[in-house]
Amino acid sequence: MKVSNTRRRHNAGFSLIEILVVMVIIGILVSLVAPSVLNRVDDARLQKVEADFKAIESALSIYNLDNFTYPSTDQGLQALVIKPDGQPEARNWKKGGYLKEMPLDPWGREYLYLSPGEDGREFDLYTLGADGVSGGEDQNADMFSGANAQQ
Repeated sequence: MKVSNTRRRHNAGFSLIEILVVMVIIGILVSLVAPSVLNRVDDARLQKVEADFKAIESALSIYNLDNFTYPSTDQGLQALVIKPDGQPEARNWKKGGYLKEMPLDPWGREYLYLSPGEDGREFDLYTLGADGVSGGEDQNADMFSGANAQQ
């Protein structure tokens, strides 16, 4: 019986080499999979911005049809959710609003809005990207709505 107890104790655990081999394999798998997963996250953020722009632009168009003007910069995008005060007056504001709630950009900040927009556009709708600072590249780049995209 002593011989079998000794064998059980010896075979009961993993050796250091076995654990290291498994850790190296996991590390290799993570290094292969992580970049593609992270790129998908970045792509999903860009798609969310585009979808939000379309929803906000549609709501702004309906607001404009009802009230014959876009909300001012001071009234902001919240005019699509809550009836705005000030000028221009929203005489035919739709009860219940034009959006249930104002979406945030993928980085948790409010979308930015100017009315009238620059260069003769009726409005500008944009986000400053991941860093929240004007300018930048890749995920940090400013993104403008398709209808008012700046080159």
